[in-house]
Amino acid sequence: MDLNKRKNLYYLVLFAIFSVITLRLVQLQIVNPEKFDKEAEKNSVKTIITTPARGLIFDRNYKLIVDNKPSYTVTITKSEFDTSNIALISSLLGMSSEQLRDNLRKIEGTNRFIPARISRDVDFSVIAFIEENRELIKGVDYSIEPIRLYPTDFRASHIIGYTKEISESMLKKQSGDYYRQGDLIGTTGIEASYEEYLRGQKGYRFILQDYRGKEVGPLNDGENDIKPVSGMDLILTIDSEVQKYAEQLLEGRSGGIVALDPNNGEVICLVSKPDYDLNYFSGKLSSQVWTALNTDPSKPLFNRATQTRYPPGSTYKMVSALASLQEGIMKPNSTIFCGGSFQYGDRVFKDHGATGNTGFITSIEKSSNVFYYKLVLMIGLDNWTKYSRMLGFGEKTGIDIPEETKGLLPSTEYYNRVYGPKGWTQGYVVSLGIGQGELGVSPLQMAVYTSILANSGTFYQPHLVRFLKNPNTGELIPVSYKKRELPINKEYFKIIQRGMYLVVQGNGTARKIRTSMVDISGKTGTAQNPHGKDHSWFIAYAPSDDPKIAICVMVENAGFGAAVAAPIAQRIILKYLFGTDDDSELQSVDSD
Repeated sequence: MDLNKRKNLYYLVLFAIFSVITLRLVQLQIVNPEKFDKEAEKNSVKTIITTPARGLIFDRNYKLIVDNKPSYTVTITKSEFDTSNIALISSLLGMSSEQLRDNLRKIEGTNRFIPARISRDVDFSVIAFIEENRELIKGVDYSIEPIRLYPTDFRASHIIGYTKEISESMLKKQSGDYYRQGDLIGTTGIEASYEEYLRGQKGYRFILQDYRGKEVGPLNDGENDIKPVSGMDLILTIDSEVQKYAEQLLEGRSGGIVALDPNNGEVICLVSKPDYDLNYFSGKLSSQVWTALNTDPSKPLFNRATQTRYPPGSTYKMVSALASLQEGIMKPNSTIFCGGSFQYGDRVFKDHGATGNTGFITSIEKSSNVFYYKLVLMIGLDNWTKYSRMLGFGEKTGIDIPEETKGLLPSTEYYNRVYGPKGWTQGYVVSLGIGQGELGVSPLQMAVYTSILANSGTFYQPHLVRFLKNPNTGELIPVSYKKRELPINKEYFKIIQRGMYLVVQGNGTARKIRTSMVDISGKTGTAQNPHGKDHSWFIAYAPSDDPKIAICVMVENAGFGAAVAAPIAQRIILKYLFGTDDDSELQSVDSD
């Protein structure tokens, strides 16, 4: 075949192919376009993100304290939504048109084709309106999602914490792309700390819809769908009955309570008052409620158990005692003369009374101030700071909630920075010996310190979660925490323990909370408050010979530690050890 014939054949084939394509285009676009348009539109696919059930939360006895319940959430698919309906939809949802526009503005990129949450926990009447008016309000839909439910008669709000809709800044900073606009995220408490475990894994449904936006059915009969995976459950360390009781005892006051198991660091109860109702955050958080919580002068969102920074008063005296013994500055049988006052320079530091030649045990039992005014100067600021830090002060304890202060632990470096090397004297140090001055601690730090005193020198990281539980298999996964032994001779702890025993069981400052049910060891404290009445502190552990609970109670503006904080601690100890709330033996005492 010559070259011309080949060319002609080639052109003929091309013409035939072009003719077929042209005829097909005419058929699709001119002859019967509606039929093929509808068929094509039926193949549009909408992706529905399915929110997994958030992990449940149980107490140490497997009592359910945080559950989930279903709620209706309104969504808008921006690519389908007619903005002329903004006024109608905003009115339906009880929000301003500007607020709805702002929510729509946040839907960017591929999110335009995915339903985005606009309003959570809406009434059924809203859902009925959407169902009846789908043709009118294209792009508006709803989904059923789980929200938190709190089936208890106590709050534990500062333990559990709350979830909130993720903010724009958090969305931009997130690692990966798990979160989208409108997603809930743990913001405080264990909801925040264990967010990665509690949130679960999202599911995806792929839905075919027609040109009107009406769902035709699942893509490939749902074979491509991805089921959501529920979040891990949490088994906490807290005893819900003790938590409830402790909250009742602190009701109407401001302060914090922390009780630990001194043998492992488990939190038995953690209370901060005033507190707040977690149900505010369960569904749709009202802006009025949020504003009220943040402007309330009693600061209910502030965790007084872990974030306060108050001087601990006389409860801190054992730090100086241990430092002097371990450093060899004092012998176990050494004494210091206490004449009722101590003059340093031109200032006189007062005491409750004169105890004469006083040893360590009596200094704790009688809460001698002069003993510790003199002792802290003997050991020096650097040693005092060293042992304070060793016992957990000036650092965060590592508890598994994010709201925690490291407190304020004065040191040579601190005073030099604040006052200048020549701007302070040893007179600043004297008050530190009795837990006053610029020292600032939290009830949590004091509870950890009490645990160390009770168990003779072992630090256990305080924690609120025992196990992660797989909701599908029931497998319990233990959570590990830190432990360390303090480099202090255990014999010296016995001296401290004897003194704390006599505070309650002898003729000490907390003798009025003595009970025949159990031997309690403790130490009272009254912290000076320049802004009002003194703060009441009490630390204790029990039973004295085999500690099962270590506790710190701090009540703001309540006066003497023995009068208010000590009786509260006694009742909680009895409740935990014996399940009783009997207070028939309780009396008050007005000395520290």
